[in-house]
Amino acid sequence: MPLLYDTQTMNRLREFEFGDEDFESLRTLVKRITGINLSDQKRELVYGRLARRLRALQLRSFAEYRELLSADDGREIGQLCNAITTNLTAFFREPHHFEYLRDHVLAPLMARPGRRLRLWSAGCSTGEEAYSLAMSILEALPEVKRWDIRILATDLDSDVLERARRGVYAEDRFKNMSAQRRARFFSERREREGLCYEATAELKSLITFKRFNLMHPLPMRGPLDVIFCRNVVIYFDKDTQRDLFARITPLQRPGDLLFLGHSESLFKVSPDYTLIGKTIYRRGG
Repeated sequence: MPLLYDTQTMNRLREFEFGDEDFESLRTLVKRITGINLSDQKRELVYGRLARRLRALQLRSFAEYRELLSADDGREIGQLCNAITTNLTAFFREPHHFEYLRDHVLAPLMARPGRRLRLWSAGCSTGEEAYSLAMSILEALPEVKRWDIRILATDLDSDVLERARRGVYAEDRFKNMSAQRRARFFSERREREGLCYEATAELKSLITFKRFNLMHPLPMRGPLDVIFCRNVVIYFDKDTQRDLFARITPLQRPGDLLFLGHSESLFKVSPDYTLIGKTIYRRGG
């Protein structure tokens, strides 16, 4: 049976004291900046991830860290966001989404050369989702230059975005990808950590990676034919979700598609979309 400790006991066991005031202050700041709603159950996660920042900055307490944040020019705020955000992803995660994209969006384009298509991977993490979209496009449309297609991939975390731009992945990231697909879209290379694979120039050419905070005004004009916003809003409360989708809706036309994560829903969040498949929504109106 696990041992349960009160806050005072936990603080005696920790390297840094971490009281209620520290946690409340930090989760309020995180909510305001990122929209992420940190529940009481995330207390130890917050301590564990931010204790690394205290060590790196050679600080003695969370009080000192909070004081640093209050006078920050944005650099440490960025590190705070990087530390708190979760970046779990994989190539072709939730494969039914990519199958639907292939059959209902890309296949019909074959008869319409020159058509413009814009896709947004919101919360792209280390890039596997964006590269999966690019692979789907190149497989469905071999002569891709006959169409005007671009993928915008955004994330709040600057560290994962840099990894996404490089497009270099360890061998174990390809365990669910066929050898044929990997050979077509990635080239083998040796890194310090061992055998890796880098996305081809053709794959990278379809994607623009940018740092973006979903809590800020959306900078794109649209229209966006397809939005992948998967496993992002699960960390937001309902009010934050409603605000986000109220801003996303004008970027899409009736009939455009929105894909959410497997445990996400627009129920009581947005009346502007209709569920047409497993976490697949169509813009109404």
